[in-house]
Amino acid sequence: MDVSVVVPTLNERDRLEGCLDALAAEAPDEVLVVNGPSTDGTSGMVRDRADVDVLVEIDDRNVNTARNAGLDRSRGEAVAFLSPTVHVEAGWTDAVRAALPGAGVVTGPAHEELRAGVAADEVETRAIRGRSVTYFNGGNAALAREVLEALDGFDEALSTGGARDAAHRVAGLGYGVAWAPDMCVSRETATDGGTAERIWRQRYHSLSYRLAKNYGLHPTVPWRTGRHAVADAAATLRDVARGEARPTRWFGTGRDVVLGSTTGYADGMRARYADRSPRRNPNGWSARADRAVTVYDER
Repeated sequence: MDVSVVVPTLNERDRLEGCLDALAAEAPDEVLVVNGPSTDGTSGMVRDRADVDVLVEIDDRNVNTARNAGLDRSRGEAVAFLSPTVHVEAGWTDAVRAALPGAGVVTGPAHEELRAGVAADEVETRAIRGRSVTYFNGGNAALAREVLEALDGFDEALSTGGARDAAHRVAGLGYGVAWAPDMCVSRETATDGGTAERIWRQRYHSLSYRLAKNYGLHPTVPWRTGRHAVADAAATLRDVARGEARPTRWFGTGRDVVLGSTTGYADGMRARYADRSPRRNPNGWSARADRAVTVYDER
């Protein structure tokens, strides 16, 4: 099985270099870097490397647009997607080749390098309206070309949560997601186990959009959105009580959650009726052919 690896990147030159070094040792059949409008010298660094087969330059900052731009140029029977901030570990490519024939999608653990030790994420499955959805890490996943064509790639209306949206659609189309323990990547965290501050409006727009698009007018959409909102509101309120955040932040978060959820729900319902097929992707891979500004193809 030929494996193409697509690495979308935006202003991650130094970490991308480490990602490509580790990937070169695993020798996939081709490596494609899709560079957003980076301003840190990424293009020159990539073009100087003999182990990158294709560099695609785009002018869009959306990671799902970058993923689809990589699909445009990839040739493998399987297409893997890597974050530029991870390093594949030994045996990664072999794990993809071994696991993918038995499922449409394969993903694996990301070992988080913390000061206190190493943490690894685990497989995550949810039952939604009788559908078993297994999520996959968009920064460490491989999909069969047949599955990508059935999905029509990733939804470019989403600036975040594109892989989770694809997981709902993979389940709806009847494909499986395999968990491969040997398909490991490692990544460093910027803080001691912490996470970056979330952009609440964007997060809730993505959540309500993908739920409305995939499940329509059903109580699961407001219920799941509301459950997340209550948990996040409680966490922010605890920060206020400890003096780690101002009360205005709590009110601002609530405003952003409401606005994001409302617009996301409306946009999701429009998308659902724009594409009534099981793939649910009116803004997908086939929607446009003008993503690439420049392509350097060394194959």
